[in-house]
Amino acid sequence: MAGHRKLGRPTDQRMALLRGQVTELINNGRIETTLTRGKEVQSIAEKLITIAIRECDNTTTVTKTVQNDKAQSVEETFTIDTPSRLAARRQMLQVLYKVPAKRLPGEKDDDYEDRTEGMNHAVVEKLFREIGPKFKKRNEEKNAQGGYTRMLKLGPRRGDAAEMVILEII
Repeated sequence: MAGHRKLGRPTDQRMALLRGQVTELINNGRIETTLTRGKEVQSIAEKLITIAIRECDNTTTVTKTVQNDKAQSVEETFTIDTPSRLAARRQMLQVLYKVPAKRLPGEKDDDYEDRTEGMNHAVVEKLFREIGPKFKKRNEEKNAQGGYTRMLKLGPRRGDAAEMVILEII
């Protein structure tokens, strides 16, 4: 028996469809889709959230002495990923599409480019900074694993009577 649903599409189309829906689910928090697609997206999203929970706190702080324009030594502190978190980030990037960060209200082009330079992986950052810590705290309180998404059935779609669901992150 196959390990996943074929969804009536060739492999490349199916993978693109699932990647797009998982990216939108994590980026927006909820999507509306068919039941069979929702089950596949739910499986992938739960695996990514589990990785984010495991690696959300794995960073190290590095202090570096740098010479500035006036020939003065200035200590700068950076937070960098540990090797395991970098590996987790790369696993997530294999599944998720790159989504640029959203513009802030009234933000100019130069400010936006400075703020987002080298950061078109806003969905991965959202997983590590928001979703991972939220569910890590929840798992510690309830001593539970999994169950990060919820599927609400809407009924049949008009036209082809496909069972529709809303898939959302709890």
